[in-house]
Amino acid sequence: MIPVTSFANCDVGVFGLARSGLATIRALRAGGAQVYAWDQREAANAAARDEGASIVSFRNWPWERIKALVLSPGVPLTHPAPHDVVRAARDAQVEIIGDVELFGREIRPDQNAAGRAPVVAVTGTNGKSTTTALIGHILSSCGFAAEVGGNIGQPVLSLSRKGGKTIFVIEMSSYQIDLSPTFTPDVSILSNITPDHIDRHGSMEGYVAVKRRLLRQTARDGRVCIGVDDAYSAQIYTQFASDGGVEAIPVSVKKVLGRGVFVVDGILYDAHRQAAVRVMDLADALHLPGTHNWQNAALAYTAVKPYISDTRAIAAAITSFPGLSHRMEDVGRLDRVRFINDSKATNADAAARALVCFPSIYWIAGGKPKEGGIESLKRLFGHIRKAYLIGTAAAEFSATLGDVPHETAGTLEVAVQAAANDALRSSDAAPVVLLSPACASFDQFRDFEHRGDVFRALVADLTGHKREAV
Repeated sequence: MIPVTSFANCDVGVFGLARSGLATIRALRAGGAQVYAWDQREAANAAARDEGASIVSFRNWPWERIKALVLSPGVPLTHPAPHDVVRAARDAQVEIIGDVELFGREIRPDQNAAGRAPVVAVTGTNGKSTTTALIGHILSSCGFAAEVGGNIGQPVLSLSRKGGKTIFVIEMSSYQIDLSPTFTPDVSILSNITPDHIDRHGSMEGYVAVKRRLLRQTARDGRVCIGVDDAYSAQIYTQFASDGGVEAIPVSVKKVLGRGVFVVDGILYDAHRQAAVRVMDLADALHLPGTHNWQNAALAYTAVKPYISDTRAIAAAITSFPGLSHRMEDVGRLDRVRFINDSKATNADAAARALVCFPSIYWIAGGKPKEGGIESLKRLFGHIRKAYLIGTAAAEFSATLGDVPHETAGTLEVAVQAAANDALRSSDAAPVVLLSPACASFDQFRDFEHRGDVFRALVADLTGHKREAV
């Protein structure tokens, strides 16, 4: 844990008591703060009470004494409308921040200290979790004490300093960036930008601006690594490359770069400050299939170069990466049928990265729909043998699929059984039952991890009882 001492002997409000909220309470209490906390869930309030917080509805907090509101990133800050707790804080002229901002303020006193633990921050619409985990894996494999958290795994305030070789690797959502006005990474990574979370940022321009903000906050002697294969990110790179500020390094998996890091036909090349040098064949990284994972690998390579000079060691670590749960995760086989858990694909662009990988797909999709639905996936419908639609998006997705064979399954349990039956009866040589929902999970599940865990359990039941699936 990283105790938050910057609010010692002060009153602080914490609203939203999921994992990061509870970790924030522990860190604030360890640093000597008095904490007022609230959540709509009684179980969450009880857990916060056990951590030493005063459980009081935010409407009754002593706002005249509150020094800061630490807001859960899931609570609307600006759009579609500020939450009432946000309005209350603004009326009382109380600053509104998140746990990553608290983390940054705690490590800032060490900013000029020898041996200070560097911070690598990763954002982007898709790929940021895999990139974050891969960076942590490379650093750990090369002798560093990599502390990985944020929007993936542990909350940032649950991480810890572990001596002179600690490097923090933090995944940051756009919501977390919004709540981190002075957070200063040493290395920032932008994987890509496609339309997402428009309801929370008001417009695509607002969403892009938040992603750009993290890069702007990078330490002047650091670096930003930017995937330049989409128009939004390419424009951001151009701005950074021309303003003479922090060093910006472009990364591409679609074209050769005269300067930067790129992948051609699965081969990773480094052309940063040198003629292009072959680094590795990414086909050797068995748990990083597809061009989207090539981008993740190239970004991770670029991010760790300031800390690891041995290119062969980086390549070996990339090769040994075991992959992540809920991201193109192979969770079982039944005869020739593979079951792939890609529950993290919460929008169409993420689902496209899975659909392109397999020729014979029995696709489970749906949930709480994102703007644009699955219109952008029409070019990949030829890979879909049949779709099984769940959640509130089912009717919308059915209309988009048109003549593509599909059925409304309603629930994940029904979808898995139906997809397995159809795949087993098919004549396909290598059928894949793919959960890649292209939707948020909140209509039927707590989060994408819960959805993926349920899928994994259903597959385990099928593979353990083969006769029931046919």
